[in-house]
Amino acid sequence: MSDQPEILVVGEALTDVVVDRDGGVAEHPGGSPANVALALGRLGRRPRLLTWIGADARGRRIEEWLAASGVRLDPASRGAGPTSVATARLDASGSARYELDIRWDPGEPAPGPVDLLHVGSVSAVLGPGAALVRRLVAGPGPLVSYDPNIRADFLSDPGRARRDVLALVRAADIVKVSDEDLAWIAPGQPPGAVVAGWLKDGASLVIVTRGANGAAAATPAGGVEVAAPAVEVADTVGAGDTLMGAFLSGLAGTVMAGPAAHDPAAVRRALGALPPEDLRALLAYGVAAAAVTIARPGADPPWPDEIKASPVAAGRRPR
Repeated sequence: MSDQPEILVVGEALTDVVVDRDGGVAEHPGGSPANVALALGRLGRRPRLLTWIGADARGRRIEEWLAASGVRLDPASRGAGPTSVATARLDASGSARYELDIRWDPGEPAPGPVDLLHVGSVSAVLGPGAALVRRLVAGPGPLVSYDPNIRADFLSDPGRARRDVLALVRAADIVKVSDEDLAWIAPGQPPGAVVAGWLKDGASLVIVTRGANGAAAATPAGGVEVAAPAVEVADTVGAGDTLMGAFLSGLAGTVMAGPAAHDPAAVRRALGALPPEDLRALLAYGVAAAAVTIARPGADPPWPDEIKASPVAAGRRPR
């Protein structure tokens, strides 16, 4: 058995139709979970992605896009009608407002070991496939990573969506959330108090991304902050997904490497007690990766030699 963890990402892959601030239109494969898988693949982790795409030209382009970066597509991912589309309209700062046309009804993932399961975004709360997501994260099993990646305009019942999101937060070991998402999930509540509550409820690690203000991470052992490097922003599409993928890749190469690769319980204990310097190194790696993505159009995560930071933790260099 490999001494690297087996990683399964579950969630939407779609076509991002990006309308820039001058009205220009470009298409890129994307989708938050698919972007996380892409970042993991480019960093050498060979994840498997369970998604839901069609047999159309957009679906074929997504398959080629994933394969070129070392992402393995789960066989149950094929069978949708038209491939889903997200239209991102950029404002003057490069921030995106989304319009979504998503279909989500994948089959059961192929059998096989899973040590790290990442879920998130619209597919985690969109029926009928959300029932599969809930079942995969329930109970003892792999380490679970979750990114709500809220798209409020898409949610017809915000109250129910909040309940579904919070149920997934309680089931997850690692939660990555933007400051905007945190304000939507827990309106009017101090962010620090919300994060502390999630850690008390069972999360081993919570990451909060704050755009130009960098990111913060907290465990029951304490918290750290990392500033964002100054870069010229092309757009912010895929930035948080890249941070998540790079962080998980760093985790796979350090805390989850070797004998711990297939021992989620041991990884949970290690995460909860992660020394601040190791947590900061992993978070800095994710922030540096995201900085590369926002400097170029679309969700285009970096390759290893493009990241000017190292996810060294516990005195070990990532494998």
